[in-house]
Amino acid sequence: MSRVSVFSSPLLLGFDEVERLLDRAAKTPGDGYPPYNIERLPPLAGKSDRLRITLAVAGFANEDLEVTLEENQLTIRGKQSEPEERAYLHRGIAARQFQRSFVLAEGMEVIGAELENGLLAIDLERPEPQRVIRKIDIKGA
Repeated sequence: MSRVSVFSSPLLLGFDEVERLLDRAAKTPGDGYPPYNIERLPPLAGKSDRLRITLAVAGFANEDLEVTLEENQLTIRGKQSEPEERAYLHRGIAARQFQRSFVLAEGMEVIGAELENGLLAIDLERPEPQRVIRKIDIKGA
C-alpha cells in the first residue's frame, strides 16, 4: 500500500525535505526521559522570537552531557559514569543514559546552553526571515 502525502500536491514544489524532517521527528523515541519544557521567551530589543528548551538532568555534570547540532537536528545526550568503589545496600537512583532529539526549523540558531541546579537550558533564536520580492524577466524570441 502506498503512502499518500500532503506534500505530493503538484502545487507544493521542493517540500520533500520538510516531509523527511517530519518523518524523522515522528520516529524519535518517546520514553519521556528526561522530562523537558519548551518555552517562548520575550524578544530582546531588535531581535526576533527566542525559545528555551529546559531538560531536567539532575545528577548529570557538565562532562556527562553533550549537545550537538547536525543539520537541523538538535541532539542532547547524557551518560553518567559509574563509580566502581561504591558498595550499595540499596540502589534506587539508576545511572541512566539518555538521548533526546529536536528537529529545528530552517534558520533556527542555537544561542547557547547552560546547566544550573540540575536543569539544562538551551536557548534558540528564530531570526526574522527577510522578505524578498524579485521581478523575473520574461525572455521572448
